[in-house]
Amino acid sequence: MKIRIGTRKSQLALWQANYIAKLLKKTSNVDVEIVKITTSGDKILDVPLAKIGGKGLFVKEIEDAMLKGDIDVAVHSLKDVPTQLPDGLGIVAITKREDPRDAFLSTKYKSLYELPKGAVVGTSSLRRKSQIMKIRDDLQIKDLRGNVDTRIRKLEEGQYDAIILAYAGLKRLGLDSKVSYVFSPDEMIPAVCQGFLGIEARLDDEKVLNILQTINDRESFIRATAERSFLKTLEGGCQVPLGAYCEIIDGDIKISGFIADLEGKRFIKETLSEKISDDSLNQAKDLGEKLANILIKKGGKEILTEIYKM
Repeated sequence: MKIRIGTRKSQLALWQANYIAKLLKKTSNVDVEIVKITTSGDKILDVPLAKIGGKGLFVKEIEDAMLKGDIDVAVHSLKDVPTQLPDGLGIVAITKREDPRDAFLSTKYKSLYELPKGAVVGTSSLRRKSQIMKIRDDLQIKDLRGNVDTRIRKLEEGQYDAIILAYAGLKRLGLDSKVSYVFSPDEMIPAVCQGFLGIEARLDDEKVLNILQTINDRESFIRATAERSFLKTLEGGCQVPLGAYCEIIDGDIKISGFIADLEGKRFIKETLSEKISDDSLNQAKDLGEKLANILIKKGGKEILTEIYKM
């Protein structure tokens, strides 16, 4: 049997698709073909994602190809996948989480705390921006788009004093030596599902679904379910500064999350924890939803209303 994997053409996306291809060959002895697809998000590089439609720009064309039967599965950085998927498609497997933290890169400074007043930090993520501003409101934040290599090149050319990137992507590309500092999840709450690879497929394709279960990591699926439930309840995308991080430690499922205004001045953060139950997937979904509703009641609703009016 042959499985056709649809992927974006960036170096990181291709690494991810090839990684899943190797896993599938190892666990199920199938033939795998990589099908490269250009998405809208790859074409529009000069505008912040929040202004042009957010995460869905990186998956729409790939999902269209899957619905048409041109590919069988898609491999995504799960943080780029909207919580609302087209009818007939679903995230059916999630691999073991790579390091979910954010990384600080600079050619001159060792950490965010060492940057001089007025230094320029590059990121297009409102989540990162609001958390940086909470720590250091004397810095300048400038948008940074492009693939990982392009972003690092812009830093090395001196366009920025520092940039913030996902540590997972840098590790996967063998670029972790460029990292000066890694933020703990307490210092900077990661993006929802940062570090997870999500495999999307047609829900009626039984053969493919059975094969994909061989590479699914159950603990990762539970953690991702909690984080995506949090995101879905807040109806947040790239245009809202928010983040969530779920862990399973010593039989407890724990999730921390935040929502902030665009300047990081109003910053609402909470943590919930429960003993993990037998029905852990539904429990994770409920816990993410519960955390989001607590943030909404504590001032998140006003923040969301203001942001969506803009």
